Amino acid sequence: MKKENEVNIHKRQSVEEWEEAQKEFTRRMEAVGRHILFTARNELYLHMRFLDVALSSLDYAMDSTVDTIATDGNVIYYNARYLGSYYKDDRKRVNRAYLHMVLHCLFCHVFTPPKEEEIYWNLACDIAMESIIDGMQIRCVTVPISWLRESTYKELRKKLNVLTAEGIYHVLTTELPGDKKLQQLVREFTVDDHRYWVNHQDQQPKTEQQRDKWKDISEKMETDLNSFSKEAVDAEGNLRDQLKVANRETIDYRTFLRKFAVLREEMQIDPDNFDYIFYSYGLSMYGNMPLIEPQESREVMKVEEFAIVIDTSMSCSGDLVKAFLEETYSILKEQESFFRKINIHIIQCDEKVQADVKITSEEELKDYMEHFEVAGGGGTDFRPAFTYVQELCRKKEFSNLKGLLYFTDGFGTYPKRMPPFQTAFIFMDEEQSETDVPPWAMKVVLDRDVLEKAAMKQKL
Repeated sequence: MKKENEVNIHKRQSVEEWEEAQKEFTRRMEAVGRHILFTARNELYLHMRFLDVALSSLDYAMDSTVDTIATDGNVIYYNARYLGSYYKDDRKRVNRAYLHMVLHCLFCHVFTPPKEEEIYWNLACDIAMESIIDGMQIRCVTVPISWLRESTYKELRKKLNVLTAEGIYHVLTTELPGDKKLQQLVREFTVDDHRYWVNHQDQQPKTEQQRDKWKDISEKMETDLNSFSKEAVDAEGNLRDQLKVANRETIDYRTFLRKFAVLREEMQIDPDNFDYIFYSYGLSMYGNMPLIEPQESREVMKVEEFAIVIDTSMSCSGDLVKAFLEETYSILKEQESFFRKINIHIIQCDEKVQADVKITSEEELKDYMEHFEVAGGGGTDFRPAFTYVQELCRKKEFSNLKGLLYFTDGFGTYPKRMPPFQTAFIFMDEEQSETDVPPWAMKVVLDRDVLEKAAMKQKL
């Protein structure tokens, strides 16, 4: 009996010793991982001072469920074995991985619900971030670029002025690569695990504070980059261009159209305005029954007339034009936005006016959308459209033209003089952010994804 107890005690001691050894091993592995990440952060900071706040905004935690590394915007989760072997092979790879995750946070990929095609969205985010790093002339992250990367960037730049995740996602989903090519791209560009990114809409409220924090860091960093020397700007590659696109404000089209609203009466019941005489008479005559005679008209601010000019030059996509018009149509159906009778001219113009259709009701716009065809395909000159609209005003085709919307890519000849009406040039989100418009015009950047979703919804 005594001998059996001694054996049990020995086994228990062995288990405890093994467990303690495992804990000690885990502590050491965790310490090694944190040291590697801390070293990478310091090295990045020494070469990229503009990343100081961003680099210090992430804590570290070992996570055996992660095969590589991952982040949720607060913490970098790492597999210690993977990190150790990665560091041993090439410490620059660890620097790049750290920077890759920081960039995901700066561009708010971590806090954005995934697109419908999640595999393409993850790949697009990784390609966009790797393109920034590959464009940097900074020794601590510079590695040889493979032929696949170089050819991928070259093909994407033929279609996109700035390699944003949204733009790349659109290219990938419209020009679906074969399974073999897709797997090659995933292997080439995947760096981190995206499992801790926002995956469901119900998680969104929890991440608003994080998103705001990183958005603020991103905007301040863009300001810092603008004040750096030319040598520093050259070293950071196209990071500043990417930040400029990411930080610019996109406009809600419905809200923007209200800038062209006018105040006038419209026939409708106004429950907020009634005759107090009838109200008092009802109470005095019937006790508890006030009489209310609703007004048959009320003053409202709605859009009554405006002109839409569509750039139909070779550089503008017909699909985007249709998406833009589909969204306009969906807004027009909302009676709180437009009067029942409207006066809209939809003008197609490249280097000259190609077509003009007058729309006076929702039904006419619906018919126009069903039979819409792009007319043109030449160069881009904005002046003929402005001359044409001013001629329409002179002929009293417009009684109170509040504004002109010009849907374009921005590459063309602008009028030198300010027209007698408000003008807005409408751009899509992946268009060149540097495009300048005349000082008398508004520049509006719409979200391509929002427009295309609206267009798809409308078709259903």
